[in-house]
Amino acid sequence: MGKLLGINLLQRVLVAIAGIPVLVWVVKLGGMPFFLLLLVLSLAATYEFYRLAMHKAAPPPLWLALFLTVLLQLNFYSGMVDTWELLLGVVLLLFVIELFRKEGSPLLNLGSVLTALLYVNLCFGALLELRRHGHDGEGEALVLLVFVCVWAADISAYFGGSMLGGRFIRRKLFERLSPSKTWEGYMAGFAGSVAASAVCLQLMTQLSPAAVVFTGVLIGAVSPAGDLIESMFKRDAGVKDSSSLIPGHGGVLDRFDTIMFVSPIVYFLSSRL
Repeated sequence: MGKLLGINLLQRVLVAIAGIPVLVWVVKLGGMPFFLLLLVLSLAATYEFYRLAMHKAAPPPLWLALFLTVLLQLNFYSGMVDTWELLLGVVLLLFVIELFRKEGSPLLNLGSVLTALLYVNLCFGALLELRRHGHDGEGEALVLLVFVCVWAADISAYFGGSMLGGRFIRRKLFERLSPSKTWEGYMAGFAGSVAASAVCLQLMTQLSPAAVVFTGVLIGAVSPAGDLIESMFKRDAGVKDSSSLIPGHGGVLDRFDTIMFVSPIVYFLSSRL
């Protein structure tokens, strides 16, 4: 067991070493390269969610879900029509298509495909909008701040939970969905996110100090929710990982679940502060 954990950790480290510089570079480029990255992630996440849904429902054909994902992401990038109008069209289209299908339960079929499309595309769409926020590099700095704080929270929670989990607080953080999560890990993750934001204060002069620290505190406080939401879906489907696409990390949903959850929150607050 220990050997397997060691191999898994090594895979995580190697993927991080290779992937993080590329991700940072694409975030700094913005524009079409960043959109294409999010499009690929959205398609992979939609596919993974579709596979989870198939354990409980008979959703519409996969190609339709992928096509609608492309359509939604293209609209976030180009602004062809108002988002709510496109979403309304997608909902009505899926309802009509379900009229002619005979597999499974219409309630479960529509519920699963709409959850996949909304969850994946609105979250990654918010990240795209966050990159375009403000001027003078504000959007770029915000996106990098989100990634850095999430990474710091994940790493701190992992090692803090491994070393201190259960020593001070016996009750688990959310045992029903994630038996391994501890309050010590949560507090370590919170501290890691806040510490990362403090470091970013010196590097991200485009953002106000209050905005940087507040983002670090916010991500530290709510970041476990993203992982727990995905755990809820996986547990309901009876699977361990959403896929094996990323060595040591599972799938896109496994790796980007926290990013997906916090991006809409940060975007919502940044657009109003």
